[in-house]
Amino acid sequence: MLLLQALLLLSALPSHAQDVTTEGPGVLLPMPKGACAGWMAGIPGHPGHNGTPGRDGRDGTPGEKGEKGDAGLVGPKGDTGEIGVTGAEGPRGFPGTPGRKGEPGEGAYVYRSAFSVGLETRVTVPNVPIRFTKIFYNQQNHYDGTTGKFHCNIPGLYYFSYHITVYMKDVKVSLFKKDKAVLFTYDQYQDKNVDQASGSVLLHLEVGDQVWLQVYGDGDHNGVYADNVNDSTFTGFLLYYDTN
Repeated sequence: MLLLQALLLLSALPSHAQDVTTEGPGVLLPMPKGACAGWMAGIPGHPGHNGTPGRDGRDGTPGEKGEKGDAGLVGPKGDTGEIGVTGAEGPRGFPGTPGRKGEPGEGAYVYRSAFSVGLETRVTVPNVPIRFTKIFYNQQNHYDGTTGKFHCNIPGLYYFSYHITVYMKDVKVSLFKKDKAVLFTYDQYQDKNVDQASGSVLLHLEVGDQVWLQVYGDGDHNGVYADNVNDSTFTGFLLYYDTN
């Protein structure tokens, strides 16, 4: 019985021949460490579970400020936006400083006063108003052909002029305003010739003032003349009316 147990024990132990390998004839080498005779690969194990996530690391030290980069290209112009909602009316401002007084403007009504008349016959009577009866213009009827006088109806500045044909005698003619001569013209007649004399003046008139022409001196200086080919004329008109 004991012999049988010993035999079974010996058969269970690995033989010496299985513990060595032959490197060459007559040389025995030991088996690699961990190798076993009659080894058979085992079944693969199950994958292990994921480990617990580690803790966040500490913030790093801030880096140095970088250099300013180059400007980028200009982008395309955007579409026009819609008009916004009108805002609320703001508070009323304080009155401004009054401006300077402007220049007087012209009235809506246009004041007119003008005449232009001519002589139809030769003047023979001195020291009385010359009656110019040929009417070129007298729409406002401020010139009276029956007296030869202009009557001022609009106060202001007037321009008067006259053009006299001289024939047969010398001429001394004056322009009167309110019974006072304000302008004198003298022309010496040249024998067998027709001469010309003229004058003009600016006068300020008040309502009711009268202006006319007349020969002054004796009858030797009344050479004022007119016929169908020679005219002697008297003209006047309002330049500016008084605004005050």
